[in-house]
Amino acid sequence: MAPVKLLVIVPHPDDEVFGSGGTLLDFLSHDEPCALLTLTLGDAGRNLGLCETREELAALRRQELADCLDTLGFLRHPASAHEQYTFPDGDVAGHLSDITPLIHDAFETYQPEIVLTFPPDGLNGHPDHVTTHQVVKAVWDALPPERRPRLWYYALQAEWLGTLLPGYLPPNRVHDVSAFVTQKLRAMGCHRSQGITLANTLRRFPERVTHEPFHEVLPDPRSG
Repeated sequence: MAPVKLLVIVPHPDDEVFGSGGTLLDFLSHDEPCALLTLTLGDAGRNLGLCETREELAALRRQELADCLDTLGFLRHPASAHEQYTFPDGDVAGHLSDITPLIHDAFETYQPEIVLTFPPDGLNGHPDHVTTHQVVKAVWDALPPERRPRLWYYALQAEWLGTLLPGYLPPNRVHDVSAFVTQKLRAMGCHRSQGITLANTLRRFPERVTHEPFHEVLPDPRSG
């Protein structure tokens, strides 16, 4: 298949939109295909009383993600793709031997210009976020330098946070996505079972709705 502009690799449904929904909309609006790997169904998350079992929540979150991607127009681009996996929510670290080759294959299949995932601190310390970072970074590191895509991490401004976690990386690029804010908010709202997370995101980081911050891993000048 044709190379994609952006490959997003995240553990949970909703991870794809809160921090990069506007960037996805921007790329897709310029006819630049994107790909998404979602490693779990998010069935250990909150459910706001909408479900009684983890199985019901898994089904609901699968549908919420489908609705979100439809709102983004994600799969209407013929070269874009979504891969949904069912590794245990909360135990991504227990399945590295299965996840690592999947991510390696995604690099090979999609030949992305940019890969986006979580930073070393997981942004909030969530173990699935941290593990996803570690796997993606290990696969990226193993590639010859000339074959590595650009590597971006989700990032937050230090002044938005209280205590900085070990491994914190500041933003070094910010995308103005204000032109897509209405569609982004609609897409975020598709994850209705995660309404508390959505509310907290809007309360703590309102600037992130219109300006998406990232940390791009830059070449080490000592290596050249």
